[in-house]
Amino acid sequence: MIAENTQTQMRKGILEYCVLLIISRGEIYASDIIAELKQAKLLVVEGTLYPLLTRLKNNGLLSYNWVESTSGPPRKYYTLTETGRAILKQLDGTWEELAYAIDTSRKVTDQQSKEPTNQTES
Repeated sequence: MIAENTQTQMRKGILEYCVLLIISRGEIYASDIIAELKQAKLLVVEGTLYPLLTRLKNNGLLSYNWVESTSGPPRKYYTLTETGRAILKQLDGTWEELAYAIDTSRKVTDQQSKEPTNQTES
């Protein structure tokens, strides 16, 4: 139960970054964002994504464009704003720092687990 909670928090923590990364490649529809996240094994439902997209838009990180669809109502396609690109650049730096911290911690832990323990018997 504790591990599941931590895993959920970790996924939530990187979701915004992953969404910004996906949108940074160009104009994209929300369903395509969900498909990419699922392909990356970061499972997200519309009820999670749409509020996030709205918050990012309200914070000036995204803009959207309505495009007519031949198979239904118009679709909203998202793009990053200049502010969004600047924030993404900052998040890239943060990700690099976090990845380094995790990699370093894992290496130290792996090394320590392979070293023989020096326990003296009394």
